Amino acid sequence: MSQFEELQTRLGYRFRDEALLTLALTHPSVAHEQGLNLQTNQRLEFLGDAVLQLVLTRELYEKFPAFEEGPLTKARAKMVNRRTLADHGRAIELGKHLLVSRGEELHGGRERPSALADAYEALLGAIFLDGGYEAASDVILRQFQNPFGSVSAIPMLDNPKGELQEFLQATSTEAPQYHVVSVSGPDHDRVFECTVHHAGQELARGLGRSKKAAESEAARGALEKLKAFGLSKDSIGAAADNPGAPTE
Repeated sequence: MSQFEELQTRLGYRFRDEALLTLALTHPSVAHEQGLNLQTNQRLEFLGDAVLQLVLTRELYEKFPAFEEGPLTKARAKMVNRRTLADHGRAIELGKHLLVSRGEELHGGRERPSALADAYEALLGAIFLDGGYEAASDVILRQFQNPFGSVSAIPMLDNPKGELQEFLQATSTEAPQYHVVSVSGPDHDRVFECTVHHAGQELARGLGRSKKAAESEAARGALEKLKAFGLSKDSIGAAADNPGAPTE
């Protein structure tokens, strides 16, 4: 039985050439410590990064036809940042299978986020070489099923104000406007309420512990409504007719 049986089961993929899997799990510290000209997972990491970007780009392109390059690029960037990739590595318990040097082991290298993210990309590169694009795509989309799944809207970005502006620019050059309508609570625990307007119409309201947070919540609410109604002058009017209660 393969020493990596457990990992392959979690991946849902079985390697034909297990040497590729071993290489994907070989941390650069092994070569450095032994002073050998030993292959490590760095080249596979380079390849896996490109495969991951291509698979997710295609999925975003096909799943969200209403969005242009800017929002799609930001959504992809959020999905492939180093923290996210490290989380995917932890989910399949990648750390305990890494081949690391003694020094790296002593310093907790198996669970180092950078090591997990790099090895995760290397693993995808190895799957691509072993089974081809479709095999790699199948693994990636299963691993990333939560951001896609059955959702009908693009994964929520960390910059709703920027996304709202880009969304509205599809029909207008006018930027959304934000207004503070109330501030309540004691000095140490203020609550701000903000509205967001476009073309003179209120789209949504938001609450937050700061003006910036309240504006972001208002933008988030406006995005949800506009995506539900569809982007058009009529939909903007419909969203404005139903600004709703503020959300925190």
